[in-house]
Amino acid sequence: MTENTTKRIAYIDWVRGFACVVMFQTHCYDSWLGGAARDGQFLKLSRLGGTLPAPLFLFLAGVSCALVTDKLRQKGIGANEIARTTILRGVEVFLLGLLFRVQEFLLGLPHAPWTDLLRVDILNAIGLSLVMTGLACRVAAVGGAHNVRLLRKRSIGIGVTMAAAIAIVTPQLWTVWQPHWRAWWLESYINGVHTFGAPQPWLFPIFPWSAFAFAGLTAGFLLQSDWARQKETAAMVLAGAGGVALIALGIWLDARPVQLYAVYDFWHTSPNFFLVRTGIVMAILLAGYVWCRWGAGQWGFSPLIELGKSSLLVYWVHIEFVYGGFSILPKRAVGIGTATLGLLTIFTAMSTLAVFRNRFEGRAGEILAYFRRAVRA
Repeated sequence: MTENTTKRIAYIDWVRGFACVVMFQTHCYDSWLGGAARDGQFLKLSRLGGTLPAPLFLFLAGVSCALVTDKLRQKGIGANEIARTTILRGVEVFLLGLLFRVQEFLLGLPHAPWTDLLRVDILNAIGLSLVMTGLACRVAAVGGAHNVRLLRKRSIGIGVTMAAAIAIVTPQLWTVWQPHWRAWWLESYINGVHTFGAPQPWLFPIFPWSAFAFAGLTAGFLLQSDWARQKETAAMVLAGAGGVALIALGIWLDARPVQLYAVYDFWHTSPNFFLVRTGIVMAILLAGYVWCRWGAGQWGFSPLIELGKSSLLVYWVHIEFVYGGFSILPKRAVGIGTATLGLLTIFTAMSTLAVFRNRFEGRAGEILAYFRRAVRA
């Protein structure tokens, strides 16, 4: 979506690629480590790093939605057409998520239960979040407003409100407000119960995950403001500083002796942890900007930028070679050294796949035309 409507922003691709690498290490060590290594501190640290990729992907999805929407608004395109563009992209990702579940189910036969077809995974969350952010941008244009600055301010207000609302109600929806009156597969999109009757932290329901997309939507529109575009470096530094402030605020609130919720789960549902993770994401965004502006991020070949441009593809493919039937190492059976070699193999293979896709995407028509001319000749 970004590539079709505006010039790609290198640091956003870099951060998305960074999320892919962190995702690779989490999945590889979780799938392959066995014996004593599975109970050690190393795997715990790996899993702690694994709390970052999903917020990063969702946050960047919100940023991309903001960039696309703002660009189309500046071109004078109608609000309905803009909403159609962003919402259809969300629907596309959501359907790809369903297709991915069908693939995993078929490859897992005869052991895979049919309920896996309805598991709420990260692609489902990203797709629904894009639909929601697209609708939010359309709501911002209610009344026929055409002033880009005004629309930007309205979109920022809606983004902040939605992110806060989702984060605040999540603990209740996971505990005392569980909508058991819904079918389990519908309830799972709200709090991730799946078939277990209780929310599962390894799933990706709308609450709390869509809040990260709205946080990204807010950040994207702020970075598109006139001042931010004129003072890009200063804006990014402020974004990073704001991230540090959110981290401090979340930790401070968590340390308060009085909590608002009867059931308080900092690591999964707490709004305080949402603040901390959002702050970390914003700090990583600044790091990616610095690396691509003054570091080696754009010195010739950058594997992270390549991965970032093809994040959906490498996510889809690597899962089968790490968790699936084509796993390149025996599951839960190797040590840290062997698993690390497997991780390097996955990283190299996925980087190569991303380069191939990025270089040849859009050239398929040219290649076919070349062969047609050759045949006619």
